[in-house]
Amino acid sequence: MSIVVTGATGQLGRLVIDELLARVPADQVAAVVRDRAKGASLTERGIQLRVADYNEPQTLADAFRPGDTVLLISGNEVGRRTPQHTAIIEAAKTADVARLVYTGVLGGPAADFALAAEHTETEEAVLGSGLPHTFLRNGWYTENYTEQIPVQLQHGVAGSAGEGRVGSAARADFAAAAAVVLTTGGHEGRAYELSGDQAWTLAEYAAELSRQSRTSVAYHDLAPEAFRQVLVGAGMPEPFAEILVDVDVNGIRRGLLQGGSDDLRRLIGRPTTPLADSIAAALKG
Repeated sequence: MSIVVTGATGQLGRLVIDELLARVPADQVAAVVRDRAKGASLTERGIQLRVADYNEPQTLADAFRPGDTVLLISGNEVGRRTPQHTAIIEAAKTADVARLVYTGVLGGPAADFALAAEHTETEEAVLGSGLPHTFLRNGWYTENYTEQIPVQLQHGVAGSAGEGRVGSAARADFAAAAAVVLTTGGHEGRAYELSGDQAWTLAEYAAELSRQSRTSVAYHDLAPEAFRQVLVGAGMPEPFAEILVDVDVNGIRRGLLQGGSDDLRRLIGRPTTPLADSIAAALKG
């Protein structure tokens, strides 16, 4: 029996692995990866690799073992995630795993913006499987913004979120919560609404970035179509640009990503990472 992390070489997966290794021996952790070569560094740490592809259900047959606790980290291929996740859920059920933990989106079924749809469908599939489960409904990662700082320093922060607030936390905070849920009891059947301690507007984000960088950074609150044009003009595929505009208009502006639960703080046993700290870390590189 192992703790199995899917998507283990991704940005969140690697952080979850780090958190797990601080809590349990490496031989109790297995990583599901698409590319064995990319997982070589995990093998060097004593972690078992199980090679499988979300898009090839037949490769999932050996990904899980009876009694495993599985973390299903949602895929990043928007529009393809429901069949990918369903294949993993079916493989986990066939293997008779002990529990499935899924990283969804803040609000669960109440999140009705476009990006949340596949998460809702996945939660429904988990419930339909009858597997013991835990839902980690992750809010926005602060890195969704701080990874764009080089562009923001030149062109400002663009969006259509108005005065909507973002209850973000650092990706490492969400990884720590996942590791706690994977390594401790009492979480079966629970749905955790995970968000940062302090929510902020994009104007406040721009002001803090200005203060720390000593550069004037404005927030440009654009009409949805204008924001879409900015994203497409920057090279983003049009379908994904439309999804991000919808997140701002129908998610952030309506308060669906503001959060307010203290679930994340309670799980990790400390305050979540402040926005100012995340900006400082990104500026240091």
